[in-house]
Amino acid sequence: MIENLLSFSLATLALALSPGPDNIYVLTQSLINGTKSGIATTAGLISGCIVHTTLLAFGVSALITASEGIFYGIKVFGALYLLYLAYSVYKSDASIDLSESAPKKSNWELFKQGVFMNLVNPKVMIFFLAFFPAFLWDLNENTVSQFYILGITFMIVSFITFSTIAVLAGSVSQFLLKHQSVGKILKWLQILVFVGIAIFILVP
Repeated sequence: MIENLLSFSLATLALALSPGPDNIYVLTQSLINGTKSGIATTAGLISGCIVHTTLLAFGVSALITASEGIFYGIKVFGALYLLYLAYSVYKSDASIDLSESAPKKSNWELFKQGVFMNLVNPKVMIFFLAFFPAFLWDLNENTVSQFYILGITFMIVSFITFSTIAVLAGSVSQFLLKHQSVGKILKWLQILVFVGIAIFILVP
């Protein structure tokens, strides 16, 4: 269990640090509206994850109970989806754009917007389906509780990482703008994480 959670936490950290729409949005909001706005946005984005975790926990756990063959099929789908994500990142531009304009909103509005952005994005549910099952440590135990433990771990690691980005928004943005090569490093880190998890899923 501890080994799985550690691996899961490291993979989550690597993904949270990789430049994507969520952390770039948090960074942009922090630059324009201040650190508290960035943290409010982060809280909203992370809060939405509990819904995806719940749907995943009860849905996939029911499939595991019904048939291990179906669950293996889910794992294969997850591995293929992660490889697709790795390919998509490979084909994408490694530069990090911080020029997006973000309108000023209250912290409560930013929190609600973060929740909404998370819940209406079908890619989040698909990603959870691809990412989480690989880190279950015992299919004979209560898988619902295992999914919730993974979900809470994902939320804590992501919240700490995104909040740190919000606090360090000024220096982080200046560093990224001065060192565009960092974008390539983060890009390949994300690719390695996706491919690594896909291999982890497929290898017995």
